[in-house]
Amino acid sequence: QVQLVESGGGLVQAGGSLRLSCAASGSIFSINGVGWHRQAPGKQRELVATITSGGRTNYADSVKGRFTISRDNAKKTVYLQMNSLKPEDTAVYYCNHFPLSASWGQGTQVTVSS
Repeated sequence: QVQLVESGGGLVQAGGSLRLSCAASGSIFSINGVGWHRQAPGKQRELVATITSGGRTNYADSVKGRFTISRDNAKKTVYLQMNSLKPEDTAVYYCNHFPLSASWGQGTQVTVSS
C-alpha cells in the first residue's frame, strides 16, 4: 500500500486553527480513501474524518462543523483543516487508508491550550 505521513501539528490556543497534511509517498492514493484518526492521552484511537477516492466526506459528531477533510490528488495529499479548536481536541492525529488500514505511523501532535 501507499505510505502516508502526517505533518502540521502544533500548539494553538482555543478557538484557533491548524491544517494537518497527510502526504502519500507512492504514486496513488488508496482506492478506498483516507481517514484521519486521533488518540488523546489515556483514551483509545477514534476516527474523526474520512474521504473517499470520489471525494465523499464524513465526520465524527464531535468535530462536525469545525473540521474539513479534503484531498489534492495532484499533490498526493489529504488535509484536515481544523477550526474553532477546543482543548478536548488535544491528541495525536494519524492518517491511514480507509476503510482498509495499513500500519500506523508516528502521527502529529495537536495541543490546544485554554
